[in-house]
This record gives sequence, C-alpha cells and structure tokens, in this order.
Amino acid sequence: MFKEFRKFILRGNVVDLAVAVVIGAAFNAVVQSIVKDFITPLITGFSSGGHKLEGVYTFHIRSHVFSFAWGDFLNTLISFLVIAAVVFFLVVQPLNKLQSLANRRKTPEEPSNRKCPECLSVIPKAAKRCAFCTAKVTPLTK
Repeated sequence: MFKEFRKFILRGNVVDLAVAVVIGAAFNAVVQSIVKDFITPLITGFSSGGHKLEGVYTFHIRSHVFSFAWGDFLNTLISFLVIAAVVFFLVVQPLNKLQSLANRRKTPEEPSNRKCPECLSVIPKAAKRCAFCTAKVTPLTK
C-alpha cells in the first residue's frame, strides 16, 4: 500500500500541481502587494483627490449595523483582474498557439465508425451486421 501511495505522489501530475499551487500563491502575494502599494494609490490619487480606498460604508436597519469594506473589495477585484490577465496573456494564449501549431502538422485521422443505414446507430466500419437493429450492412474497407 505504501508503494502505491509513493507512486501516486511521485507521479508527474501531482508534483506539477503542487508546484503550480505554491508558485500561484507566491504570485498572488506579489500581485496583491503591487495592487495595494502601487495601483490603488494611483487610482485614488487621480479619482478622489488623495483619499484612501480603505473606506467602509456603514448603514443601519432597525437595530442592526451593516458594514461594507468597499475599498478592500476593490483592491481584491483589481488583483483578480491583474492575475487573470497575466495568466491569460502569458500562459493560455502561448499554450493555445503552441497547440494549434502542433495540430497543424497532424493529418486528420480517418474515422473508424460509421452510421447504420437502417437505424442510424454508430457501428464499426468493418461490421457486416448492425449490433442494434441486426440489419445486414456492407463492410467498408479502405
């Protein structure tokens, strides 16, 4: 049982995923810092005359007090958009481009199945009889 567990843990996918999670967390911390220390002060400097986005909107309904930390939410939203843009432009698009280049060189594979002329079920090309309706069909060979 321990050998199976070790085999599972040392498989490439598990190790790659673990590395991706650690790198992603570190990248998230860097982006959070950039947004909090650089982007947010730029936005507040131009839009609100230097006020900070760390405000809290509070209102009362009967005896309950509701508080919304809209500044913190805005920082988190900007961080998410920055991370999503970086992942899209630096990971997704290059991988899609590489995949389209790799697929361009492949020849399309000829299908190994066809439809039965009687019941329209999918059957193998070499079949002499349909497995679904038992109709006789002419085998297709290349």
